[in-house]
Amino acid sequence: MGALTRMRGGPRIWVMLELTRRRTLMMMGAAAVEAAGAEDVWAGHAAILKRIQAPVFARRDFAVTKFGAKGDGKTDCTAAFRAAMEAAAKSGGGRVVAPEGVWLTGAVELKSNVNLYVSKGAVVKFIPDAKLYPMVFTRWEGMECMNYSPFLYCYGQRNVGITGEGTLDGQAGCEHWWPWSGKARCGVKGGPDQRKARAALGEMMERGVAVEKRVMEGGWLRPQFIQPYKTDNVVIAGVTIVNSPMWEVNPVLCRNVTVRDLKISSHGPNNDGCNPESCRDVLIEGCTFDTGDDCIAIKSGRNADGRRIGVASENIVVQKCVMKDGHGGVTLGSECSGGIRNVFVQDCRMDSPNLERVLRFKNNAVRGGVLEHVYLRNVEVGEVSGAAIEVDFQYEEGEKGPYTPVVRDVEVVNLRCRKAERALALRGYAKAPVRDVRLRGCTFEKTAKANVVEHVEGLRMEGVRINGERV
Repeated sequence: MGALTRMRGGPRIWVMLELTRRRTLMMMGAAAVEAAGAEDVWAGHAAILKRIQAPVFARRDFAVTKFGAKGDGKTDCTAAFRAAMEAAAKSGGGRVVAPEGVWLTGAVELKSNVNLYVSKGAVVKFIPDAKLYPMVFTRWEGMECMNYSPFLYCYGQRNVGITGEGTLDGQAGCEHWWPWSGKARCGVKGGPDQRKARAALGEMMERGVAVEKRVMEGGWLRPQFIQPYKTDNVVIAGVTIVNSPMWEVNPVLCRNVTVRDLKISSHGPNNDGCNPESCRDVLIEGCTFDTGDDCIAIKSGRNADGRRIGVASENIVVQKCVMKDGHGGVTLGSECSGGIRNVFVQDCRMDSPNLERVLRFKNNAVRGGVLEHVYLRNVEVGEVSGAAIEVDFQYEEGEKGPYTPVVRDVEVVNLRCRKAERALALRGYAKAPVRDVRLRGCTFEKTAKANVVEHVEGLRMEGVRINGERV
């Protein structure tokens, strides 16, 4: 593979695979093999899309103004939003409508068969007062607990929507929510700091403390923006989301989820754009991400909780999205102990000196998740600041754990990256190598450093160019 790549681990297996591949190519022809391989791995893509259907809601509107809300940007409308939700649910469903105006509210509990519709010209602002976000059953960074309610939350519902052309504003920033992270940001030092509570929650999780006893009130764990939990048939579409405390869109243990045409801009700590967690059949389409952390991060629970619950994220389709700033365009992990499989990414555009990676896998010997069957094609990248494709088993705790991290069966086809630190950074363990990574027809330009390939078995590159040189 030339001077651009240094490899350790699995050389004999690589040679055997390469010889087998070459014999097959001579018999069938390279074009036939390449076309057949690409077609085979995408065979399940159409079936997944066919299953994903956004819910349809009754044609009944419940304007929040009829329940006492005032769009003056001054009045607390929390009670009005909740009353409208209750009325819509009791009637059998419909739309709770926020008309044009500025609406202040605390946490809103979403209900079955109800669509929260944020009209064009409407801005729903969430009041930065922890008292307006009661303790609910939630996952926080992959750990189950009782914590401040996400701004828009539901548990055990069906047919739930958040749609419209308006804006959801979390009002998080240097004065509210972000300082809770304990990270130096905006010149803030001292004050609220989540790190002690985060460590305590992790310790309770490992000891198997009952979730109802993991009460994190007063622990400064920031709430997520949107979290449907154990909810089937979810649509979140059209709205603009800004200024989130942490993760923006975080469906947990949901099935049949459509996330479409969102515009997400939020640059705080841990401000991931969309994090489907232990979900099945998810479409993320036509969204724009401009975030302070991963644009999309697919997850399945952390450590003991992820293994105890044991539900993978699977059948995830990401297409026609734009990724601007963020740590990773599409990331798997790091909360991945329940496993992640069957991920399809296509027709996306990524470009920013502040976007670090195109496709990223975060795993280690404490997480121990199985990440497999991940396919990316037809992605255009202007610039990323790190490696275009990264598999990192050294993430956080690294090898200091008893569980085996797994990444296998990854295919990248027709990725064009015009500038990156390096094309590949693939780092497995000697005892747990990364397996079966395939690149076909990819181009990497202006890469400043050589690839890093450590403990990888079955890396194959066909029609790949790095800095103009065929690899």
